Amino acid sequence: MSALSLPLLFAMLGGGWAYLYRPERRHALLFTLILFQLLGAWGYRQQPSPELLLLLCPLALIVFAMLLHLLLHAPQTKHLR
Repeated sequence: MSALSLPLLFAMLGGGWAYLYRPERRHALLFTLILFQLLGAWGYRQQPSPELLLLLCPLALIVFAMLLHLLLHAPQTKHLR
């Protein structure tokens, strides 16, 4: 088991909860989850293991789904003219 397993698991669970219940913080949350994903990818590059890969793949899908949801359902803002 990698030292990154628990932080990545926390990022998935905590990130999912925060995305659903804190809509005003979604941009900062997605940035943080992308950084967790990059940290996990770096850890996998340093010491590849199947357990870490099994945590990185669902996290990547969750982050992608959140980003896609945010982009498709973002409220329309008025542009300055």
